[in-house]
Amino acid sequence: MLKRFLLLLSLMAFSSASFAQEELEYAYPDISVWTTQRDEQGKLRNPLVKLAKPLFEEAGIPWHPMDYPAKRMFANLRQGVSKFSMLVNATSLLQDCCLVSKEPVARVEINIFYRGTSEPISTIEELNNRSVITIAGYSYAGYKKYIENAENGIINVSSPNHAAAFGMLARGRAEYVLDYAFPAVEVLDANPIKDIQYTTLKQTDVFLILHKDYPDAVNVMQRLEEIAKRLDKSLFLNSPEFQLATE
Repeated sequence: MLKRFLLLLSLMAFSSASFAQEELEYAYPDISVWTTQRDEQGKLRNPLVKLAKPLFEEAGIPWHPMDYPAKRMFANLRQGVSKFSMLVNATSLLQDCCLVSKEPVARVEINIFYRGTSEPISTIEELNNRSVITIAGYSYAGYKKYIENAENGIINVSSPNHAAAFGMLARGRAEYVLDYAFPAVEVLDANPIKDIQYTTLKQTDVFLILHKDYPDAVNVMQRLEEIAKRLDKSLFLNSPEFQLATE
């Protein structure tokens, strides 16, 4: 009788554990590669947060989004304070603590913008011994380290935000602006610059990131990947600041 009672308790505990999901924090940077637009609370309108809603709803995972400065975000992900993110160029930084999805969920484009009198640039090396405006807080998928390497002779003019960067370009503070495609489009739509041109330096993929300490992390990641593949992302991300991964 006692054995049967203990077995029942064990089954009840297992059942409760199976249905009780740890609330997951989706950490994302407080600067965006997608948009300059903000909501009523001053938060950037990150389209990946819109994607997260149906993703977690179908998976049955309670969650909440939280934005952080980039350094704190990465620290929180490494320490497991935050359990989830969707990021570019994160494998080398988070592979020891986190699982990374096999396939990307989106892609962002890094462009170099210039006026008509400047020579087109198609590789980062062609910036050597030239001047470029970069925006504080971005690593540009590793390009920032190359630009800051004194051996390459690049004059780096730092800007606090996207609008200021293109204002500097219009005033001739530097020859080029390095920026992500969609924030740049928003700025240039609001404040056009005569004879502005651009070339694409890189397309970089966005992956799902899940901390290894999240309960049943391997299976949860597999489930999230399956759901992400099935979702019609255009239904949730039908905004000009988003580009789907198609390959």
